[in-house]
Amino acid sequence: MALKSLLILPFAKKIAADVQRWSAYAGHWQGIIFRKLLKKAAATRFGLDHNFSEIRTYDDFISQVPIRDYEGFKYYIELAKSAEKDVLWPGVPEYFAKTSGTTSGVKYIPMTRESTPYHVNSARNSLFTYIAQTGNRKFLDGKMLYLSGTPQLEDTNGIKTGRLSGIVNHQIPNWAKSNKLPGHQINCIEDWEEKVKSIVVESAGEDLRLIGGIPPWVQMYYEELLAYTGKERVIDVFPNLTLFVYGGVNYEPYRSKLESLVGKSIDSIETFPASEGFFAFQDQPGQPGLLLNVNAGMFFEFVPVEEIHAENPSRINLEDVQLGVAYVLIVSSNAGLWAYNVGDTIEFVDLAPPRIVVTGRIKHFISAFGEHVIGKEVEQAMMQASQQLHLEVIEFTVAPQVAPPSGLPYHEWLVELANEIDNLEQMEQILDKSVQDQNIYYKDLIEGKILRPAKVTLLKRHAFQNYMKSIGKLGGQNKVPRLSNDRKIADKLISAR
Repeated sequence: MALKSLLILPFAKKIAADVQRWSAYAGHWQGIIFRKLLKKAAATRFGLDHNFSEIRTYDDFISQVPIRDYEGFKYYIELAKSAEKDVLWPGVPEYFAKTSGTTSGVKYIPMTRESTPYHVNSARNSLFTYIAQTGNRKFLDGKMLYLSGTPQLEDTNGIKTGRLSGIVNHQIPNWAKSNKLPGHQINCIEDWEEKVKSIVVESAGEDLRLIGGIPPWVQMYYEELLAYTGKERVIDVFPNLTLFVYGGVNYEPYRSKLESLVGKSIDSIETFPASEGFFAFQDQPGQPGLLLNVNAGMFFEFVPVEEIHAENPSRINLEDVQLGVAYVLIVSSNAGLWAYNVGDTIEFVDLAPPRIVVTGRIKHFISAFGEHVIGKEVEQAMMQASQQLHLEVIEFTVAPQVAPPSGLPYHEWLVELANEIDNLEQMEQILDKSVQDQNIYYKDLIEGKILRPAKVTLLKRHAFQNYMKSIGKLGGQNKVPRLSNDRKIADKLISAR
């Protein structure tokens, strides 16, 4: 065992004990953070506009601070972008994290000197909790590869601006820098295909033990690696590879293909990072549910999904949430976000401590006929089909076909597979039955002959990569929407067949 893993072990155990301690009193910590946030921002423009100094209770906060999405927040963001001081948080933001919005164009999410360290520390906590739980710390003695965006930053009136993953690259602690791949020069390559090829060349001769990234882009790296080395399995190139860290999408639909490429099953850690904050991470290896990050400068609220567009939706704090209810995540934070609608939907699978699963995006659904099918439902269906039929799914998305040339409307599943399928009709039956079992509204539409059962359209290899490339979103933290309520994505995928 090398020196680094020996030195870090006691620190990892301490961090894991700290995580266990604050998660056991999650409601208490949320109350402390709530009061600290209001006190700190009372003299900001936002705090003065919303009478922070007069807020004494959570009910006061609800009455004074409405829920906003980015569009509703944009006035204050533009002031902060002009480098005006004390707009949303004391001083000016340390960074702006740029994200792509479907309705707002590019979004500029503030990150402050208080909020930025939590992004790195929470990632560290996920790794150290894993070490304490499993005893596996050998990955610390080898190389760790993170597939991320460029660390090159722009200037917005003196405020550093870039992708979240690029910003975090500048915050990596010293103990991890010597292990990190790719190197800075390669990481700055903008073209994703060129970047992956360069990472492959750089990493192929290294002792890689951990890889992190979004599953479809990790798959792209694996395939390039095998083509470059001539090996059949990733484990033949990296025999000490033991850990996969991911976030942003559900791993399960990709698991079969990625494990096939690696040559065996390796441990994984799921995380829930976003530009607005590092919301949760998996604290129990091999178990579903992500521990809500209740002691990381964020105060969480939860709105039932069916109420999010209501004029006065129910707003629920952590102590009053229920298991199995679909909520929209709302956050106030030391980045200067206040009752901000993140756009992600979650469900609680544990309450003590609070653990969640991410079920999708509030804007990603199909409800052409009132069925409101969500990401969790189609991912569960695809997982069942993959397991029963031994499918290696590369990528998929689902869209409504409202006006087919003949017959009833239906949901069309556009799927890219790595292996052959013998019985497409059986796949369609499994997918459709699974969604019906999960969604009573969809089942009623099928039984009432308003919709016909689902149809699968198989796409050629690299169809999704080519689509993402065509819209300038290949690689990095970009993801294909799992569902759409229109056919913009579906029609582009089909037209390229």
